[in-house]
Amino acid sequence: MIALFGPKKNQKGFTLVEIAIVLVIIGLLVGGVLKGQAMIQNAKVKRVAKTADELRAAVMTFYDKYGVYPGDENLPNIPPGGGDGAGNANGQIDAAERFELFRDLSLAGLISGTYNGSSDLPKHAFGGNVDIQWVNPPGNATPAAHYIRFYNLPADVCLEMDTKYDDGNWQTGSISGGAAYTPGTNVATLYMLF
Repeated sequence: MIALFGPKKNQKGFTLVEIAIVLVIIGLLVGGVLKGQAMIQNAKVKRVAKTADELRAAVMTFYDKYGVYPGDENLPNIPPGGGDGAGNANGQIDAAERFELFRDLSLAGLISGTYNGSSDLPKHAFGGNVDIQWVNPPGNATPAAHYIRFYNLPADVCLEMDTKYDDGNWQTGSISGGAAYTPGTNVATLYMLF
């Protein structure tokens, strides 16, 4: 008689131990990928903060050397080889002067890149533009001043920067947002006091 439900000879398969080892390896790989993504995100956030520090240093070096803000200057041959970029020399980098600022810094050798003075702006680590302008951020109770503005940053990045370097409130302090830091969205403009 033939056994219908008995064990078959030469039957092969995985043991529970082998399956457990494979699951542990898959878990380690997934954990490593997630940790790597977090490290990349953290590096980008630090790069945004470093961009602000580098711009402050470049602008103040220009000011120390020439006695005027880049972009705001209206002196011939300041910086050398640059010519007049139509600044009004009032001590404030206004909307019309924000593009010329980067052209002046580039011509003075204080930042890398080439800027045309009328439409080019540098990019931050998340791909949006960066500029500097005399402005009073919306919703912020502080008086108008020079602000470094980061455009189109993820809201979680804005919150992280505001929390690390300021008060964590999107409407107050030296770092403020153009809108609330709503998870899963981008903030159109993040303002960082110059």
